[in-house]
Amino acid sequence: MIADEEWRAYAVCRGIAPDELFVEGAAQNRAKTVCSGCPVRTECLAFALDRRIEHGIWGGMTERERRALLGRRPTVTSWRGLLEAARAEHTRRERSSASG
Repeated sequence: MIADEEWRAYAVCRGIAPDELFVEGAAQNRAKTVCSGCPVRTECLAFALDRRIEHGIWGGMTERERRALLGRRPTVTSWRGLLEAARAEHTRRERSSASG
């Protein structure tokens, strides 16, 4: 993962008007598509979850989706740490299956 908030410089949405990401209803699904190919999607999501950001699309998730995730995992103290560990494990498994 990219250090602290440095990830913002690599975000696909950095050139998009905030009004396009802080939307409601059906417009949220359109806004989420911006995140689909973003190289720092995980960092963005961790940022929003760790700070309990309530509005907007972050890391491809709406505020409702993030709230539900936080409710399912109330004991997580660092989403950044959890998502970083999950990414490392996924990479390790991919390499293992490719070499095996």
